[in-house]
Amino acid sequence: MILQVQKGCFGYPGQPAILENIDLTLEEGHILAILGPNGIGKTTLLKCMIGLLPWHSGKTLLYGKEIHTLKPKEVWSTISYIPQSHGFAFSYTGLEMVLLGRSAHLGMFQQPGKEELEMAEAMMERVGISHLANKDCNRMSGGELQMVLIARALINEPKLIILDEPTVGLDPAQVIEIRKLIRELGRAHTVILSSHILSEVQAVCQQILILSKGHLAAAGSLEELTADGKSLEEV
Repeated sequence: MILQVQKGCFGYPGQPAILENIDLTLEEGHILAILGPNGIGKTTLLKCMIGLLPWHSGKTLLYGKEIHTLKPKEVWSTISYIPQSHGFAFSYTGLEMVLLGRSAHLGMFQQPGKEELEMAEAMMERVGISHLANKDCNRMSGGELQMVLIARALINEPKLIILDEPTVGLDPAQVIEIRKLIRELGRAHTVILSSHILSEVQAVCQQILILSKGHLAAAGSLEELTADGKSLEEV
């Protein structure tokens, strides 16, 4: 077991609870989807799961240890989080952005050196985006930027990769490329992704959690959830 949530509840001050009594267990080597419509709380759930937002009650365990008791370096050298890409206020090249992914492995005042630079170049080649090394991230298309962020996540050498709506806003060709890469990631990593797109979940994921009105409405493999002849829309 790599990650577990026990009775997680969360709500913003003065507002009704967004998430209530969330229980989930993630084993290593799976691709897990959190499926639900826009605005249902998928991003909030991801952030609470990895400690970016604090549960109001309940807890997250990372390899059996409460995540809030771990040092940031312990968490972020194990987990790579890829948020929805909306561009950046600061100007980084593709190579500089990928290099940032090694920060969890460096000392507080340590700068990336030759070894990290070679790792970043090799990772961009692996993902197939060497041509973006000198391109400003602010000038990249949505698909290009998403590939750079995935390379940045991989250079961290994480155990768990989390992607928030990884194909939102991309054109069909870019969607196909990102989904192919996610399937490849699942061969060597544990992956969690959020999505509101049913076909995407069916194409890349082994396990599915369906989020509805702050609760997990259903959980299991695609085969288990549709074993009685129902479609996922009916679950």
